[in-house]
Amino acid sequence: MIRPHDSLPYRHVLTLPTMGSAVRIARETTEQVLAEWGVGPQEPCTGPALLILSELVANSVRHAAVLSPNVTVIFAGGPDAFAFGVHDRHPYRPALYTSAVAGAGRGLATVVELTLELGGSAVVRGDADEGGKSIWVTLPLQRSGASRDR
Repeated sequence: MIRPHDSLPYRHVLTLPTMGSAVRIARETTEQVLAEWGVGPQEPCTGPALLILSELVANSVRHAAVLSPNVTVIFAGGPDAFAFGVHDRHPYRPALYTSAVAGAGRGLATVVELTLELGGSAVVRGDADEGGKSIWVTLPLQRSGASRDR
C-alpha cells in the first residue's frame, strides 16, 4: 500500500524514551527539521505543526509508556507538504474524528481541529502485528516559489 508520505522526498526519524523530556526534544527536532527543509517560522503550518506534534508525543508519554518504552517520530517532507507520524507500541488506536466531536480528549480534538483548519489530514495506522500504532498528520505547505526549490 502506498501512503501519502511515501512520495515525499525528505525523511528524518527520531526515537526517544517514552518520558516527559520526549515532548521538548521532539518539538526542538521538528523545528530543526523544518528549517533544514526550508520551512521557516513564517509558514502558516509551522506553529500548528509544533503544537500538534507536542500533543501527540505527550499522549504517547501519558498513555503508552507502560507498554512502549520508546516513542518514534517519523518526518516526511516535500515542496508542498509536511507529514509526521508519532508511533508507539501501545495497541489502543484512538478514533481521531469522533474524539473531536465527542470531546473525549481535548488533546486529540485540538490535533484534529488544527489539522483540518490547515487543510491537512490525520489518520491512525495500526502496526501489522496490532501491537502498536502511528498517528500520521499531513499538512500542506504554502511556501513562496523561492523556498520550494530546496
